[in-house]
Amino acid sequence: MQDELSQKGAVQPTPSAGRPVGQPGTPPIESLLLAAARVMTFDGPRTLTNASGFFFQRGERLFVVTSRHVMIDEPTKHYPDRIEIELHIDVNNMAKSTGFSMPLYRDGKSVWRQGRDSASEVDVAVLEIERGALPKTAVFSAFTPAHLPSGQEPVEVGSTLLVVGFPLGFHDALHHLPVVRHAVNASSFGLRFQGKGYFLTDARTHRGTSGAPVVMRARGNDAARGDLPWMLLGIHSSRMDVGTRDLKLDEALGLNCAWYADILMTLTKD
Repeated sequence: MQDELSQKGAVQPTPSAGRPVGQPGTPPIESLLLAAARVMTFDGPRTLTNASGFFFQRGERLFVVTSRHVMIDEPTKHYPDRIEIELHIDVNNMAKSTGFSMPLYRDGKSVWRQGRDSASEVDVAVLEIERGALPKTAVFSAFTPAHLPSGQEPVEVGSTLLVVGFPLGFHDALHHLPVVRHAVNASSFGLRFQGKGYFLTDARTHRGTSGAPVVMRARGNDAARGDLPWMLLGIHSSRMDVGTRDLKLDEALGLNCAWYADILMTLTKD
């Protein structure tokens, strides 16, 4: 049921990381767009796939989050040895960026973290970023534990959500920014759909969206969220289909699986 990856078509934060930025005289860039990261996978020098991801900070530690099947996917024989994310490097010029490469293995062992619950493997993976190796002028925004749902802000069925990513690798190639797709919550949030650790969204998605953050606008002002006024609900994983669907007569459901974002509290523990 894992979403196929799209084929190739591409922090030490500054004290102001997370605030809207942009070239002088131009509209500011929303912090939500700076929280997403384009993830490319490689096998040596060979580019494999394009996917989506985002930054998550816990204390002083910084991680890139994406789908587990971006890191490795046995059914499709997808075995990258490194990933590369694209970073903005000039707070006043979003057209300037650089690729930041991270190995997936060290001494023959994987360095990313993945989870498993009582039902199955969780299609979420995190890779810690070596902050000291980042460009000193790197510009990005990061979600934190404060952005996870607390239960005090209910997520009702039909709530408006956003999926921030790089479908089919498509993005603003000049300013190196993702695109945003509209979605709604399609299952009871908080319940594990069919016993699995995800909920459903109703949205039009494509290959390459795997690993994208699924967010909802936060209500009220919460200082802990800083300049990123969104709740991080989930991580987009795959499109859901029905095995009995007649491919000629029935349209695809248009439903997607999003793994609950609270798994990040487990995956980012010391």
